[in-house]
Amino acid sequence: MIHSTAIIDPRAELADDVQVGAYSIIGANVKIGAGTVIGPHVVIKGHTSLGENNHIYQFCSIGEDPQDKKYANELTRLEIGDRNMIREYTSMHRGTKQDNNLTKIGHDNLFMAYTHVAHDCIIGNHVIMANGASLAGHVRLNSHAILGGFTLVHQFTQIGQYSFSAMGSAVTQDIPPFVMVGGRPTRPHGINSVGMERNGIAAEDIRLIRKAYKMIYKMNLRLEDAIDQMEDLAGDSKELSDMVNFLRNVTRGILR
Repeated sequence: MIHSTAIIDPRAELADDVQVGAYSIIGANVKIGAGTVIGPHVVIKGHTSLGENNHIYQFCSIGEDPQDKKYANELTRLEIGDRNMIREYTSMHRGTKQDNNLTKIGHDNLFMAYTHVAHDCIIGNHVIMANGASLAGHVRLNSHAILGGFTLVHQFTQIGQYSFSAMGSAVTQDIPPFVMVGGRPTRPHGINSVGMERNGIAAEDIRLIRKAYKMIYKMNLRLEDAIDQMEDLAGDSKELSDMVNFLRNVTRGILR
């Protein structure tokens, strides 16, 4: 289960069935849950915990020091949930004391090759980051969001649930839930109705989200006025209520 060339610090905590490939290095404060597979040439260090049934492919760097000049060897953490697939050359860094000392990743996510998750990012569940997509520090990436290949996300940006970015997008402001963006410069291009349908969101809720999109982007309303109209429209729709709550808490403005 553990290759003879792997180096496992005796203070690391690995479930009995964890597999570790050739030449991988597991540091002192690492905890790895049952069913997890670590490929060859992987480095996992720092106060890093992985849940169950994760699969980390070769040449990944997990739990490294944050790329922040203010970092001064404080105790910070990386927490990864269950059933994540982390492909080749992905890097994930621990948090910093400037935020909550924590980078946190949920469950059932796919990180394709060469993706990067910087310090203090918070990622939900069922997220896909395609090859080369990168998050700067302090990004919030909500559940079911999809980032196309080589999408770059500015620090402190929030990406809403079920949103979608096209290949090569440069995301410098928040993306509301359910919205698709792309192009150069990156701009909104409708709602992710296909992703919503695939995940069982009701046709009536999709209709309301489409109407809300028009209020934000097509009716020349101030964002505050659009939000008020959306709130009146929401009724019992959890999806539209979630969109309203997101928009009331944007920090960098929205792509518009």
